[in-house]
Amino acid sequence: MTASLTRRDPMDRSELTAGTASLSGYEGEWWAGNVRNTDFSGTLLGAHLCHAALMSCVPGAFIIQEAARFQPGIPLSEQGMVFMPHLAGLGIAVGSGGEILSTYPYFVIGVLHFFVAAFCCAGGLFHTIAGEAKLGDYPEGSWAAQFDYDWDDFESTSSILGHHLLCLGVACLLFACNAAFGNGLYDPLVGEVRQITPNLNPITLLGYLFGFANGGWTPLGMAAVNNMEDLVGGHFLVAIVDIAGAAFHIINKKPTTFFKNRLIFSFPNGGFVRAGICNSEAILSYSVASVGFIAISSAIFTQYCDIAFAPEFYGIDRSGAASIQLILGLNWMVFGGLWHSLRGERLHALKNK
Repeated sequence: MTASLTRRDPMDRSELTAGTASLSGYEGEWWAGNVRNTDFSGTLLGAHLCHAALMSCVPGAFIIQEAARFQPGIPLSEQGMVFMPHLAGLGIAVGSGGEILSTYPYFVIGVLHFFVAAFCCAGGLFHTIAGEAKLGDYPEGSWAAQFDYDWDDFESTSSILGHHLLCLGVACLLFACNAAFGNGLYDPLVGEVRQITPNLNPITLLGYLFGFANGGWTPLGMAAVNNMEDLVGGHFLVAIVDIAGAAFHIINKKPTTFFKNRLIFSFPNGGFVRAGICNSEAILSYSVASVGFIAISSAIFTQYCDIAFAPEFYGIDRSGAASIQLILGLNWMVFGGLWHSLRGERLHALKNK
């Protein structure tokens, strides 16, 4: 099948599903952003890849710029560095006391970000301009066709959710393995880069979720971690949970009975109902709210956790960075998460009329 002859314009709303088209009435407007592409899996993939390119290009440019203006002998926090402290925390070209030994590795990492951006941009432009508007239009049985979806059908998006969790789990596992068996991490308690022997005691690690840490209870929760062993062990635990969740959603694509029968309150569905609202809008709302929650959690870490945010790299007063993350996190949770949650509830109501 020739893509150039069969591809449809995403602005053409004639193929929008009844449920999606009725959600708000502006899905086809030029200013509506990616919501225009919810029924065009190929085009939406292209948009995501272009976003990934931007997210790789911008940090790469900042890293190179920061490496170029770095001044030895002056703390990174006093030089207004944003990205170099994160790389320094990974133990890259760092000596005793957090001294930056060379900026060349930072320059290389910045350039590598450009290569990743170029690769993602090429894929994004292909799926946006030349590829099929719907992945399902590729030959049956092809890898691309397996990632086609119906926006209001959870079973078709479960595999995509699973692969997202798989990527997160693998990335978390790579970080933890590098800390334990590779280059190691900078440990502010000893002022050196060292390999970390992780604490894999699940009782200790899960205790942080409920505020039990360091022999008592603390409102800081996970941010109360005060040693690298628990920090790295926690990443191993998160990696295992993510990969297990990925396997579940890739293999078992149907919602569980518990989820489908849970009691929820939904205005579009008439109040309290026992329903598992499970469509792409709902998944998106969970995802956006989760990003907001992580930003809020990161804000607490930034402000209070010297193990994760070493003062040698981030400074003593980190309230500015913490405040920005807190504001962004609340916006993502309240506006993005709630908005897509309401759209998901309305889509569920329309589908079950």
